[in-house]
Amino acid sequence: MPETSTIATPIQKKAGINPIIIIGVLFFVFGFITWLNSVLVPYLKIACQLTNLESYLVATAFYIAYLVMAVPSAKVLKKFGFKNGMAIGLVIIAIGALVFIPAALTRIYGLFLAGLFVQGIGLAILQSASNPYVVVLGPAESAAKRISIMGVFNKSAGAIAPIALGVVALKNVDQLKAKLATMSAAEKVPLLNELASRVIIPYICIMVALVILAILTYRSTLPEIDTEHEDEVTALANSNKTSVFQFPNLTLGIIALFVYVGAEVLAGDSIISYGSSLNIPLSTAKFFATFTMFAMLLGYGIGIICIPKYITQQKALVASAILGFIFSVLALITHGYASVLCIALLGLANALMWPAIWPLALNGLGKFTKIASSLLVMGISGAAVIPPLYGHFVDVYSAQTSYLILLPIYLFIFYYAVWGHKLGKSTA
Repeated sequence: MPETSTIATPIQKKAGINPIIIIGVLFFVFGFITWLNSVLVPYLKIACQLTNLESYLVATAFYIAYLVMAVPSAKVLKKFGFKNGMAIGLVIIAIGALVFIPAALTRIYGLFLAGLFVQGIGLAILQSASNPYVVVLGPAESAAKRISIMGVFNKSAGAIAPIALGVVALKNVDQLKAKLATMSAAEKVPLLNELASRVIIPYICIMVALVILAILTYRSTLPEIDTEHEDEVTALANSNKTSVFQFPNLTLGIIALFVYVGAEVLAGDSIISYGSSLNIPLSTAKFFATFTMFAMLLGYGIGIICIPKYITQQKALVASAILGFIFSVLALITHGYASVLCIALLGLANALMWPAIWPLALNGLGKFTKIASSLLVMGISGAAVIPPLYGHFVDVYSAQTSYLILLPIYLFIFYYAVWGHKLGKSTA
């Protein structure tokens, strides 16, 4: 049945740039910064001479910030407002990009991780501010469609980012790996230092662009939204609620988001290294993450066309979970490029999960929406746990067998889509 409650007062538009365009640009930033990690994992593994587990700490450092910043993000937005909070988030990401310069000059892995953590802090604030905007831009039943439109911005950037950084950071890296294998530790140092220095100019450009965007966002006409208001139906339903944790659809939604984001990031961040483990040259494998993003773009296109006209966001989540399970099984039983293709196609399965989980989890939250949004953003920290866990399994077993970790994830998302989001509600 369609949701009947609103989660916030709809935005009152002001003269100037349409809010959807501004938010779309910010979603582009999310995607670009986030999916650079798919190149950083194999790049830093070589430059800093890491194990598989250590290389996937790139994801841990980046995404653990979402866990740390969940509640602080809500406080930042309450104090400064949504628009100013977005500008603050952009400046923090720029600072994180700046940290990459001394990290590259010294080739200290801890500094790279520190820069990624700072970037994650800024993105956590941006995510906490921007996602509620998209949900309240129109009717609740079409929220997944609007988030899908944002996903096009996000994953378009995600398709561009690995190529843009890969062309620079992974240039001639196969020959470099072969040369390093024949060298002593002392002989490797100058080559590794040169490799590490390749990210300096790209991250300087990123830093400058972020500062400019922060200034433009601060001076924009983006209006504030009222997440304290509840309509009469929602207010009556929530009259006996004193805590955000009294909403099972939210609690289970946070878990669903946690495991989904872990699976999505694993599919994007591991596919280059997975291809390399199958003896596919890095010069070819460096494009695989872009294929994953293209698959996600296809999924978003389906969502934009079909939700809610032909399919509800809940049924889209059911179908996505089933597809994710099927592609994971196929990745485990096929070989070579076919198996890599199945990992890339997880992008198609994952595309509509974020757009569908958010409105299902926030449905009926009313005045609890702001803190609920921050808790959902906390769920993004699943990407800090699942990829490194996969990396550990790779060190113990194999890159392909380790994708078994995906199967229980998609089974839980299926449970949430069919039953979990209905708990504690008289209608769903």
